[in-house]
Amino acid sequence: MRERHIRIARTARYYTLGPVAPDLREIWLVCHGYRQLARRFLPRFTDLDDGTRLIVAPEGLSRFYLHDSEGSHGKEIPIGATWMTREDRENEITDYIGLLDAVLDEVAEDSGREITGLTVLGFSQGAHTACRWMAAGDAAVERLILWGAYLPDDFDLERGPDRLGSTELILVRGLLDHHISEGAHASQKARLEELGIPFKTVTHAGGHELDPAVLRQIAGVAD
Repeated sequence: MRERHIRIARTARYYTLGPVAPDLREIWLVCHGYRQLARRFLPRFTDLDDGTRLIVAPEGLSRFYLHDSEGSHGKEIPIGATWMTREDRENEITDYIGLLDAVLDEVAEDSGREITGLTVLGFSQGAHTACRWMAAGDAAVERLILWGAYLPDDFDLERGPDRLGSTELILVRGLLDHHISEGAHASQKARLEELGIPFKTVTHAGGHELDPAVLRQIAGVAD
């Protein structure tokens, strides 16, 4: 038995919030977490839609039913998406890197401008997605926000430190986030320091979730 691969064209999905115009001040590329869909993730950024900012939410290429059930899946069974699994992982990573590049290319074409003032936010699994994409590419990212997760274990140590070191890196952690213990947080901070990647940490009182007040604070949106 031989495993083989074939490249195909397929349709990916993304959502936008805010104006698509040449005079945009900022563009945000936001990557959802595991089990989420872009259309349910993007409304969390409504407070940032002030007419000067375009928020772009691509969706992971693999969707699945969230609840196991026997027989058919009715309309009441919710659906989520994932950026990748461990199965054929290298090709899945390559595919979503290409997806994010293509989305930004289309946004640039639609707005009639180069992508400048780019903020990338990755939540949970989306944080690993954002790190791999940044390390693999050449997009000019002004600010990277890793929310509820840090660098992936397979972070590219050749290109990654230089790429992340040239952007403003913000780590956001909920103090009640069961995915990140104090020990894990300290370990990740030490890893970044060892790699020479400057960063700052922002905390909030909640768990594994986006905190609206912290999001507005980072974006510079007045309450």
